[in-house]
Amino acid sequence: MNSNLEEGLVNILLITGRDLPQPVREHVFDPKRKWRFDFCWPQQRVAVEVEGGLNKAQSGHRSKSGIQRDVDKYNAATVQGWKVLRVTADMLKRDPVGFIDLVRLAMKAPPKRGSVIQ
Repeated sequence: MNSNLEEGLVNILLITGRDLPQPVREHVFDPKRKWRFDFCWPQQRVAVEVEGGLNKAQSGHRSKSGIQRDVDKYNAATVQGWKVLRVTADMLKRDPVGFIDLVRLAMKAPPKRGSVIQ
């Protein structure tokens, strides 16, 4: 599902991240569990998860089971050698260039098994 926040990140990538490879959207990284990343660069093993719904009381990601599902997903991604960056609307409003710089930094560093950048 494409949220307004995800579309905002697309615009920021188009403006600020023109030097980056085009990300893959909704990439299934774990076929067994059918887990997907919102955005990723498979060759660099870098993923971005957009954390929307933080201001909504009924958001599925804020429930106990939603948080547990996210933790399971991020842990599985880390064990598989992915660097997972998480971003919120506030982060993109406050410092969009800084977040894109973080993506650049994650791409330049060799992937380390067991590393999660947040």
